[in-house]
Amino acid sequence: MESMLIDRLSTLAHPQRMAVFRLLMRRFPDALPAGEIAQALRLKASTTSVYLGALTRAELITQERQGTSLRYALDLAGAQGMVRSLFLDCCGGRPDLCPPEFVDPFREGLGQTPQDKFNVLFICTGNSARSIFAEALLRDLAGDRFNVFSAGTFPSDAPHPLALATLEQAGVSIENLRSQSLAEFQGQDAPIMQFVFTVCDQAANEECPAWPGQPITAHWGLPDPAKVEGSEVEHKAAFRAAFEAMKGRIEAFAALPIETLSGLTLQAQVDGIGREIIETKD
Repeated sequence: MESMLIDRLSTLAHPQRMAVFRLLMRRFPDALPAGEIAQALRLKASTTSVYLGALTRAELITQERQGTSLRYALDLAGAQGMVRSLFLDCCGGRPDLCPPEFVDPFREGLGQTPQDKFNVLFICTGNSARSIFAEALLRDLAGDRFNVFSAGTFPSDAPHPLALATLEQAGVSIENLRSQSLAEFQGQDAPIMQFVFTVCDQAANEECPAWPGQPITAHWGLPDPAKVEGSEVEHKAAFRAAFEAMKGRIEAFAALPIETLSGLTLQAQVDGIGREIIETKD
């Protein structure tokens, strides 16, 4: 056990191997092809392969074949085992030595939150379609329970016209929807989030500062409807498909009994929402 801990720590001591591990941590439970990992981290394919091999041998990530390609994902048991060995085994579980994250930070955060509503942020690259859908849908469906926001890592000037048209056709209000920068939610005066969701792969691959209050986070990636090529009819169909897929996720999320679930259970539930609908879509 001690040798495995040393192997894992040695593997992560290399900054680029750590970057690969952090990327797969952010994208958990998704399994990514090596090419996407290399592109996201701007690494050579051969270098990425070496790093993935080292992390796999250390049982920090898993490798599985999907069709003709290999995909890599966080080995949750291995990562948890490493942390457990560091803090629970070594310090004997003493609460004064173990990090506060070993309690239920989400549940503790609820007790310190004065408002009755949960704050939810949806993040995409341009904040023009998918995150706009999510913001409008959750506000429309459960605005009495959630304060809903959306933002982009590189925001567009305004929401995509087809996104707004799709919402209006579905009877969802587009009032006050705008494209805005993620930086607006990272300042000292920004609201503390209880939930943060990325809805496009590029935004999920980017490393962001830790969120205050340790919110529940998940990746609910969807294809970008704005990148679909074809006729006007095909463009409208792509936006409608993205809307319907996001609607399914929002309905499932709004139905969760958040107030009664532990942080760990809630994390598993929101991960499952994204995974289940991705599998159905494929």
